[in-house]
Amino acid sequence: MPERGLDTSIQYVRGVGPGRAALFGRLGISSVRDILNYFPVRHDDRTHIALIAHLEDGAIQTFKGLVRGSSDSRPRRGLVVTRVAVSDGSAVAHLMWFNQPYMGKRFRPGTWFIFTGKVERKYGRIQVTGVEYEELGRDDQTNTGCLAPIYGLTGGLSQRTVRAVVRAALDQFSQQIGDTLPAAIRASRGLVELRQAYEGIHFPGTQEALVSARRRLVFDEFFYLQVALAWIRKRNSSSRRGVAHAPPGSLVRSVLRGLPFKLTRAQLKVLAEIGADLESPVPMNRLLMGDVGSGKTVVAALALARAVESGYQGALMAPTEILAEQHYANLERLLGPAGIRVVLLSGGQAPSEREAAIRALSVGDAHVAVGTHALIQEGVDFKALSLVVTDEQHRFGVRQRAALRAKGIMPDVLVMTATPIPRTLALTVFGDLDVSVIDELPPGRKPIKTMWRKTDNREKVYGWLRGQVDRGKQAYVVCPLIDNSEAVSAQAATELRGELARGALAGIEVGLLHGRMKGDDKRSAMDSFKSGRTRVLVATTVIEVGVDVPSATIMIVEGAERFGLAQLHQLRGRVGRGGEQSYCVLLCNASTPEAERRMDVMASTTDGFKIAEADLEMRGPGEFFGVRQHGLPDFRLANPVRDLPVLEEARGEAFRIVEGDPPLEEAPYAAIRMEVARRFSDLGLFKVG
Repeated sequence: MPERGLDTSIQYVRGVGPGRAALFGRLGISSVRDILNYFPVRHDDRTHIALIAHLEDGAIQTFKGLVRGSSDSRPRRGLVVTRVAVSDGSAVAHLMWFNQPYMGKRFRPGTWFIFTGKVERKYGRIQVTGVEYEELGRDDQTNTGCLAPIYGLTGGLSQRTVRAVVRAALDQFSQQIGDTLPAAIRASRGLVELRQAYEGIHFPGTQEALVSARRRLVFDEFFYLQVALAWIRKRNSSSRRGVAHAPPGSLVRSVLRGLPFKLTRAQLKVLAEIGADLESPVPMNRLLMGDVGSGKTVVAALALARAVESGYQGALMAPTEILAEQHYANLERLLGPAGIRVVLLSGGQAPSEREAAIRALSVGDAHVAVGTHALIQEGVDFKALSLVVTDEQHRFGVRQRAALRAKGIMPDVLVMTATPIPRTLALTVFGDLDVSVIDELPPGRKPIKTMWRKTDNREKVYGWLRGQVDRGKQAYVVCPLIDNSEAVSAQAATELRGELARGALAGIEVGLLHGRMKGDDKRSAMDSFKSGRTRVLVATTVIEVGVDVPSATIMIVEGAERFGLAQLHQLRGRVGRGGEQSYCVLLCNASTPEAERRMDVMASTTDGFKIAEADLEMRGPGEFFGVRQHGLPDFRLANPVRDLPVLEEARGEAFRIVEGDPPLEEAPYAAIRMEVARRFSDLGLFKVG
C-alpha cells in the first residue's frame, strides 16, 4: 500500500478494493481524508431497545425480535411484498420489503436479531419498513446499541458498508491524523483533539461526545477560511502601496451639482468611508451593500470621479451585457457633463467600437471603462487604472476580480451588491473586505405592494393586469425558472408571450426579452419598453439586475415557488423605481409549508436584509447566493446562522494569528499555513511544501 497518509486512495482501506472504490467515487470520495470528512447527515439513537408492543407509530425505533418465519405476496403485477414476522414476547412485528424476495432467506426462524426501522401501525398490525438489522450476540457497536451514523448513499453502498469502511479508516489511519490547530487555541476554546473529533462525529459514545466533535470540526471549517481571508486582507493592505487619491475638488463638485436629487444620509456616510480609503495609500478593499434602488450607482460614480480627478482611470465590471449597458448609460449621464469620458466594452460590440475603446483606455483618452468580463480579457490595457468597481460581486469568481485588479498598480477595489448579505455570511465570504451599507432608500419611494396568489387565480390576475395596462400602466411578466436551462427558459418565455398576446392581453403590445436573443434584439426590446411602445415585457431572469425603467409599476412572477427569496426580491426591485405606487404579484403553486412561508415573507416585507436573513435560515448557507462562485468550498458541517458564536471565536483567533508576531509563515504556525494551502489551493495563497 502506498504510504501517503490521509491522501492514500480509498481502495487501500480494509474492505474496499478497486470495485468498491469506484462506488465511493460517485460520492466524491477518493481518499482516506475524503471518507473521514464524509460526515453523517444524522445519528439514529439505537441505545434504547424498545418492546415491540410499545413501538410508536411513525417513529424510527430499535427493537429486538425472534424470527418466526417469512412469506411473499403479490398484491399486483410487478410487485412482490416480503414479510418477516418477529416477536419479543410482547407482540409481533412484520418487517416489510418491496421487490426484494431474497430478504426472507436472510432470517432463519428461531434466530434473534436487533432491528431498526420506521414503524407503522396499519390494518391491526405493526409493520416496519426501511429495516436495518444485526444478528443478536455478535459484537458490533457500529450498527446497533449505539448512536448509529446515517450517511448519504449511492447505488451499491449500504449504511452498514459505509460504516464499516469509516470504522476501518479510523482504525488504520488514526495515527496519521495530525492536529494543526495549536494546543493553546484548543485549550482556550475548549476544543477536543482532531482525532477525537473524527471518532466522535462518526461513532459518538454519547450525545455530549457528538456535540463536542461537531463543535471542533465546525471551528476548523470557520478558522481556516478566516485565516485565508485575513491573509488576503493583510497581503492586499501591506504587500504593496496603492494610490493615495487627492481630496475631492472641482471635478467632483461639478458632478455633485449635476445630480437632480440630494444624496441621502446613508449615501453621504458611505461616501465618507470610501473617501477615507481612497486618500489612504493602503489599497481599498470595500464591500458596498445596498438594497435595490438605494443609490449605489451614484456612490460608485462619485468614487470614479475622485479617481479621474487625481489623474487616474476607473473601471466598472458587471456580470451581464444588459447591466453593463445600463451602468454605461447612467455613468455617461452622471459623469459626461463634467467632461469625464466613459467607454463601453462588451462582447456584443462592433469590432471598430471595441478597438476604439481599447485604444482610448491605453493612451488615457478614456477615463472610465464599463464592461462585462470583456474588461479582463487579454489586450485590454489601461494607462493608469487606480479604482476597480465590480457590481453584483457574487457572480464573479475570485480569479476574475484578481485579473481585473492586476491591470492597475494595486488599485482600490469597491465591490457592490444589491443582494443584501446577512452579517454572518458577510463575515464568512467577504472577511477580507471592509463593509459599508446603504440602509436608506431615496425619499419619495413608496413600498411595493406585494401579494401572492395560487395558480388557479391566474385568470383573475391577468384580468386585473389588463385593466391596469388599459389605464396606461406598464408591466413585467417573469417566466418561471425551468431546469436552469437558458434555452428551455427562452422557449417558455416565447410561448408565454404568445399565449398572453392571443388571450388576456390581446391588442396590447407585448414584448419579449431572454438571454438567447442577440445583443441588438435585446437592446431593441428594452428601448421599446423604456419608450412606452411596449406595454408589457415578458422576460426570463435576464432582467433580475440592472434593468431600470421608472415607468414600469407592475410585476407578475409566474412559478414564483421555483425562485429563492433573494432572487424574488431582486426581480421585485425592477418596479417601484419611480414615484407611483407599484405592485408585485407572485403566482405560485405553493404545495409545501416552506413554499408558503417564502411567499408570506415576500408579502410581509420589502426590507432586503430581513429577506436575506430569512432566505439564509431556510435554505442554509451552501447555495444562499452562489457562494461557490467565490472560489470558496461549501461547508460540510458549519452553518453561519446556527454557529455564529463559533464563527466569531474562529474569526478572532484567525485574525489575531495573521496580524500577530511571529508571522504565519514561521513556527509555531507553519502547520496552519500548510492546512490553509491544502484547503484553499485555488486561491494560491501559499504553496504546499
